[in-house]
Amino acid sequence: MNNKYLIVDFDSTFIQVEALDELAVIALADHPESESIVEKIKTITAQGMEGKISLSESLASRIKLLSANKNHIAQLVEVLKTKVSPSFKRNIAFLNQFSDNVYIVSSGFKEYIEPIVTLFGIKASHIFANSFTFDANGNINGLDAANPLAQDQGKVRVVRNLGLKGTIWAVGDGITDYEIREAGVANAFYAFTENVARTKVVEKADVVIKNFDEFLYMHDFPRAISYPRNRIKILLLENLHPNGIKMLQHEGYTVETLKGSLSEHELCEKIKDVSILGIRSKTNVTKKVLDAAERLISIGCFCIGTNQVDLAYATEKGVCVFNAPYSNTRSVVEMVIGEIIMLMRKIVSKNTMLHQGKWDKSADNCFEIRGKKLGIVGYGNIGSQLSVLAESMGMQVYYYDVMEKLQLGNARKCDTLDELLSSVDIVSLHVDGRKSNSKIIAEHEFKMMKDKVIFINLSRGHVVDIDAMVGALKSGKILGAAVDVFPQEPKNNQEEFVSQLRGFDNVILSPHIGGSTEEAQLNIGEFVARRITNYVNAGDTTQSVNMPNIQLPELRKAHRLIHLHNNVPGIMAQINQVLASHKANVLGQYLKTNETVGYVISDIDVEYDKEVINELKKIDGTIKSRVLY
Repeated sequence: MNNKYLIVDFDSTFIQVEALDELAVIALADHPESESIVEKIKTITAQGMEGKISLSESLASRIKLLSANKNHIAQLVEVLKTKVSPSFKRNIAFLNQFSDNVYIVSSGFKEYIEPIVTLFGIKASHIFANSFTFDANGNINGLDAANPLAQDQGKVRVVRNLGLKGTIWAVGDGITDYEIREAGVANAFYAFTENVARTKVVEKADVVIKNFDEFLYMHDFPRAISYPRNRIKILLLENLHPNGIKMLQHEGYTVETLKGSLSEHELCEKIKDVSILGIRSKTNVTKKVLDAAERLISIGCFCIGTNQVDLAYATEKGVCVFNAPYSNTRSVVEMVIGEIIMLMRKIVSKNTMLHQGKWDKSADNCFEIRGKKLGIVGYGNIGSQLSVLAESMGMQVYYYDVMEKLQLGNARKCDTLDELLSSVDIVSLHVDGRKSNSKIIAEHEFKMMKDKVIFINLSRGHVVDIDAMVGALKSGKILGAAVDVFPQEPKNNQEEFVSQLRGFDNVILSPHIGGSTEEAQLNIGEFVARRITNYVNAGDTTQSVNMPNIQLPELRKAHRLIHLHNNVPGIMAQINQVLASHKANVLGQYLKTNETVGYVISDIDVEYDKEVINELKKIDGTIKSRVLY
């Protein structure tokens, strides 16, 4: 940073708050009119920051209202230590390394500024701020009026008097910070908006920065993180749980949310500058969408399935996909159990009749579930947990799965689907949405079922031939059915639901809510959000559905080079040759492959030739390469 100087504001820039406002809260804690006085002080602060009143007027008015003592300042310092802006806190190494080039110039007061900023390596001699005056009892009774910073245009005079030769940058959130640039004393003014964005200040800025990371990134200075997280844009569709959204926002990403899904064309237009896409089951991520996604690095499926994503092409494009295979299991299972009981007791039709004023107190075709045979098609996470709950309620459980699955409890494995269908009283589907499962239950399968069967589908809409199911309902083959998923579903709550299954009084229809409980959606939201942040921030691919899974140690005092490539021989050797030729000191290295791609993580010492990154990208077979620190 030779001949480059940074002038940083304190209130709402270096710290997240306005210190005098915080001092007022402390000093007036026991005052009967505390709330109204503190609010008045905050209003005066805002007016001064926006240039609506003069700085001198703002300071004098607030001090008059404070009623503060030296003891309150000591308390304030302890509070402010917890209020340092995150982006300054994480870049303490930069502030220490370039302490000769960093100045704090503030209209605040040195009594509380110096104890804070010196903790971050900023020199006491580089702190310019106002000073309080006190009476004999230690009460604040004013400020040093001779200090230029107590006067209008004070920051301009202070910076000018420093006589700095070179490039000067002013970073702050208030109009007085802009005045340094307006007077020609600074070469550029950066409006700092991590804590507050003042419209009049932002409009006048040369550059608007959301955090200190962004300033350091723009000038390629040493920094705590490789890429400002606010530049990572996330698009979340289909009304995801607020907890998941908050987790991603808390990481500093720029997050946009939409309640409904988007068509292929709409998504292609929307996704061009998106780095992370969050979806549920209604949004289809096709080859065309992935080609339009120029910056996409990860997709989070906030649901169990991933069949709505072209996984093979996502892998080819280097897009890491996550889902939540376990998070809503219990919710789906409970719904199945409830619907079995409702259908076995004909509650749905009896409820409808009562609403019509008809009393039908009859036990005809009403049964207990104890002793009944439940057939589970698909013995994965949901099917196996349903097996355990059903057996605990006295049911006999049969299951069929195309994969070899170990039975739980006394469940009985069937060798064929026909064997299961012909043996059980209740059929419940729990298969995934792969194309090969399309219409696995059709006319033949319904014929194989027992008469007066209970049929439940909470898996995927396209796995059942709806025409064949309607025929089985009309013939009386099906005593009762519950369907939560459909071949065509509305994109949002405003679109009409159209289905041949409407109108049957022995069919429970639900709008794809098997996993839609508060508990499940919270678990899904948090689980997928955590997987995404671990991948974006640290390169951790644990529980990805399409990438080699690597659980990585925490990144400490190193730069992490991530290299995703086609799984062909010789790539690892080429990576290590590049590292060796540039004398990069390798602190740790990790490799995992699947049948399609290889994933290499190299943690190297922070001192290295940056050309290494460009050389890694040039290796034949490279899909994506990035650096994290």
